[in-house]
Amino acid sequence: MTWCAILWLPKLSKPIMHMIKRGMKVVAKALPFITPAHEVVVEINHDPWLVWYQPDEWQEKLAEIVRGSLSYVQWNFESEVSILLTDEEQSRQLNHAYRGEDSPTNVLSFPAFTPEELRLLGKQQPSLILGDIVLSLETVLKESKDQNKPFLNHLMHLTVHGTLHLLGYDHQLDAQAEQMESIEVSVLSSLGVANPYQ
Repeated sequence: MTWCAILWLPKLSKPIMHMIKRGMKVVAKALPFITPAHEVVVEINHDPWLVWYQPDEWQEKLAEIVRGSLSYVQWNFESEVSILLTDEEQSRQLNHAYRGEDSPTNVLSFPAFTPEELRLLGKQQPSLILGDIVLSLETVLKESKDQNKPFLNHLMHLTVHGTLHLLGYDHQLDAQAEQMESIEVSVLSSLGVANPYQ
């Protein structure tokens, strides 16, 4: 199972959103399941992330993953997702501030709305800010090494996982975990990534 910290209070997204540079945006093209465009805003505040891709390439890569996730679950509302690529120290600070745990974590999800609010607002609003995803480089690297997985594959998995959390998916119960894992495997397969649970 992939562990992800998820916070359901909308106010908790605000500190992250204020850090995002709105000038760094990618408008995602709609996939067959969806008609609206989805906007992905990426902020990189830790230079080692640039070993793999430059900022515009990270935006394109992560936008594709978010689009694929939203498309698979047929999320039909124009949406925005913010992604922060950071280090384990900021991950630790955020995890401590909002979850009371003084340690870094692989991915943090900050949904802007509860699942109930999403269902209601999706029918009323022309577009929605779904929330924020925070990824810790050192933590993801360590996990990928420990689990003998390619770093980028593991990162893609965590991005799908974090996106699903923004939509209200969870894994507290076995049935929820099975549903979430099934979606993750299917989305990753469409992106050419092997089943991360095998």
